[in-house]
This record gives sequence, structure tokens and C-alpha cells, in this order.
Amino acid sequence: MSQRQVLQVFEQYQKARTHFVQMVAELATRPQNIETLQNAGVMSLLRPLLLDVVPTIQQTAALALGRLANYNDDLAEAVVKGDILPQLVYSLAEQNRFYKKAAAFVLRAVGKHSPQLAQAIVDCGALDTLVICLEDFDPGVKEAAAWALGYIARHNAELSQAVVDAGAVPLLVLCIQEPEVALKRIAASALSDISKHSPELAQTVVDAGAIAHLAQMILNPDAKLKRQILSALSQIAKHSVDLAEMVVEAEIFPVVLTCLKDKDEYVKKNASTLIREIAKHTPELSQLIVNAGGAAAVIDCIGSCKGNIRLPGIMMLGYVAAHSENLAMAVIISKGVPQLSLCLSEEPEDHIKAAAAWALGQIGRHTPEHARAVAVTNTLPVLLSLYMSTESSEDLQVKSKKAIKSILQKCTYLPALEPFLYDAPPNILKHVVGQFSKVLFPWIFRDPSAESGQLPTTC
Repeated sequence: MSQRQVLQVFEQYQKARTHFVQMVAELATRPQNIETLQNAGVMSLLRPLLLDVVPTIQQTAALALGRLANYNDDLAEAVVKGDILPQLVYSLAEQNRFYKKAAAFVLRAVGKHSPQLAQAIVDCGALDTLVICLEDFDPGVKEAAAWALGYIARHNAELSQAVVDAGAVPLLVLCIQEPEVALKRIAASALSDISKHSPELAQTVVDAGAIAHLAQMILNPDAKLKRQILSALSQIAKHSVDLAEMVVEAEIFPVVLTCLKDKDEYVKKNASTLIREIAKHTPELSQLIVNAGGAAAVIDCIGSCKGNIRLPGIMMLGYVAAHSENLAMAVIISKGVPQLSLCLSEEPEDHIKAAAAWALGQIGRHTPEHARAVAVTNTLPVLLSLYMSTESSEDLQVKSKKAIKSILQKCTYLPALEPFLYDAPPNILKHVVGQFSKVLFPWIFRDPSAESGQLPTTC
């Protein structure tokens, strides 16, 4: 055989390998092919191709593995059991940018499924290599590495701490300052995933200077970036008063309120969540939000959307109202009660109704004036029907009952109480009768037992 014929054999072999990995990568994009590929032993066939002498074959083999591992945890586990991870980690440090992106994709696809699979990635030493990739010149490599780190960190505090210990946080903060919007999104998402688990982890993100850079991007025109920015700030603010105050000191008000009018539903939701996480901590923080027009803006937002997008706003109003009489009155003045009553009536999901019931109870429990503001919206009969309905969830029944009791014990507006005389069960009726007694026979109520809503012993 001539030299040309000998070389032709190798060329054909290379073409066959190339064709094989390309076809597997293409087939792996369709869910209906996954089981057939798995049964054909595709994992063991792809593994040696990760070390192929041809770079494009290596990259395509890694891409195919990532698509397979991304599909379900069984295939991701097959990657771990097949000792593929050490090969990927080794190559991640040595190969070109195309391979690095493909290898990081595989690590993300494996790590996303469970804490156990994410721990396997940590155990094979991938974190240090991924963190080095955050310093790569290519934005795509940085993005792929940040994505993988975020998926590992999101599972639990231990894995998140491992990501922090590898030195990822300062580099992720640098990534959110890069010009590429896609990189900003993924880096902000990773910071959010790290921050969510504990005050200590959130403090690590704060110490790296993340808040100021995140706050500056609240008005970025990219909706997906805004979602991640607002989420990261929420995950920091939720843990403690100090962290919430640090977020507020970055001058997010009143800027963040404009996000409540955004076209993107999830920007609205995440903005409401951020405001809720700040409001829940102290009366002072709630007052700051109210003074900035936050209560009215959240109420308008609740009116402009449906379903779970409303939930954080509903809860935010409840937290604000719970702090004090004045803050509850601010919610009333901003026309929060009719909007919450509407949510109670029109939302099909029990957990949203339960949140609305809880918020209305927090508004009405302070004084007779507060209770009347709730009662005149015809909310009490709705709460009663939800409490008595066998179709209501246990949580909705409990919250409806508590709200009714809280409002009734302060309500002196008799027209709102009259329907209860005919429809209420005994455990609710006793509070109604107690309120009638307080209004009609006030001179009797020197007995301290009247304060609990019970009839005094002199009756």
C-alpha cells in the first residue's frame, strides 16, 4: 500500500469519530432519543473521545455528554460513575476556550440535579479550576464557569461555602462589572445562589462589594438581568436587619419602585420580593418604604398582575401593617384593603388566598378604625366562607380563622357583624356577640375578661 492509502485509513477513522460525536450531540438535543442512546452505551463510547487527539472531537464529545447529563439525574450519575469528571477537570485547565466552555457545561449539567452530584464535582477538585476560568479572557468561558459554580452553590450552605472557600465571590463581583450582559446575568445569579443560604454567606458577598454594583444595574434595560439583580439583593436583604439596611443604603429607593411597573412579570415579582424582604425586619425600614411611596406602588403592582406574581406584594403589605397602627393605616389610605379583598375573592390558588387573609388580619387587628376599614369592604363574609369551606386547604382555613378573630375583636361596626349572627359557627359567634355587647352595653365592660372578646361575667 502507498503512503497515501495508509494515511487515508486514518483520515477515514477521524471522519468517522467526528461524524459519530456530531450525530450523538445532535441526537441528544431531542428527549425522545435519550433512552435509546443510553441503552446503546453512549457514555462509555464518548469517554475516550474526551482525550482525542483532534480538539473538535474532544469539544463535541464534551458537548454531547453535557446534553445527556442535563436531561436527567441517572445520566448525570453515569458521568460520575464513569470517572469522566477527573478527565474534564484536567482538560479544563489545559485546553482551549471552546473545550473549556463545553467542559464547564458538563459540570453544570451534572451538578444541577442534586447536592450529591454537586458534591461529586467538588470532590474531584473542579472548583479551583472553575474559579481560574472566571479569570479567562474569553467572556464565554467566564460565563460557563460562573453558571457551573452557581448551580453547585444553590443546593445548600455547605456547597455554597465550598464555592466561597475556592475564592469565587470576588471574581463573580468582577464579572458583574464586565460589559457582556449574558455574563452579568449569570454572575448575578451565582451571587444570589451563594447569598440565599445564611447571613454569613450573604455577608461574604457584601464584603466583596457586591451591593453597590448590583444596585447600579437595577434600571438596566435587559429584563433578564434585572430579574437576577433584584433576586441577588433580595437574598442578601432577607437575612438580617443589618444586611437589609446595607441594601437600603445603596439608594435603591425610589429607583426599585419603577421595576414594579416593568413589562416583565418576573421583574415585578422580584422587585416586590426585595421590598418585602426589607419591610419585614423593622417598623423603621417599613416606614422608609412607605415614605418613598412603596406601599402605593406595590398595591398598584398587585392590581396589574395575577397569580404568584402577586404573592410577594401581598405579603409585603401584611408585614408593613403588622409593625404598627400608623403603618397599617398607611396601607389603608393607599387603598390596600380593596385590592387585598379582590385577591381573596378572585385568586384560584389557596396559598395566595391564605396570604391575602393573613395580610387583611394584620391590617384590621389594631383598632376599631382599622377593623372597620376592612369590614366595610365585605371581606369578613368571604373569610368566613373560606374558613368553613371543606375545599379550602388547612393553611387557608387557619389563616382565615385567625384573620376573622383578629378583626372581630376590634370591630365595633355592627352592620358588618350582623350577618355573622346567622351564619357563623359557635367558635366565631362568641366573638361577634362579645363585640355587640361592647357596643350596646359599654358600661358593663369594666371586667378585664371583656378585652379577650369574651362576655363579661356580669352579663
